Amino acid sequence: QVRLVQSGGGLVQAGGSLRLSCAASGHTFRRYAMGWFRQAPGKERELVAAIRKSGLSTSYADSVKGRFTISRDNAKNTVYVQMNSLKPEDTAVYYCAADDADGPITRASLYRYWGQGTQVTVSS
Repeated sequence: QVRLVQSGGGLVQAGGSLRLSCAASGHTFRRYAMGWFRQAPGKERELVAAIRKSGLSTSYADSVKGRFTISRDNAKNTVYVQMNSLKPEDTAVYYCAADDADGPITRASLYRYWGQGTQVTVSS
């Protein structure tokens, strides 16, 4: 069992930046692939970014490429997503996710463990 606790988020103007953090419990963090997903009202949950256990491979949604960066610090059991050049369409509840299975890290269905969600609102 992994518990994920998110922090960060809030209200920012378009063009601004935010960093979300997700801290995992336990001592096996390095065995988990980690992902960030988001869900806007009336829309399905979608991938933002994901990072493999090794940290050497990352994936991004086309809509955030070049603006968002996912990273992990295994010593701190934490995964981050740095979000720059934010747009109003980035407004959503953001969730981090974790799983130790091998598979397509871009799919929400891979992940068994989820954070509590945090609201990101970008004003125009």
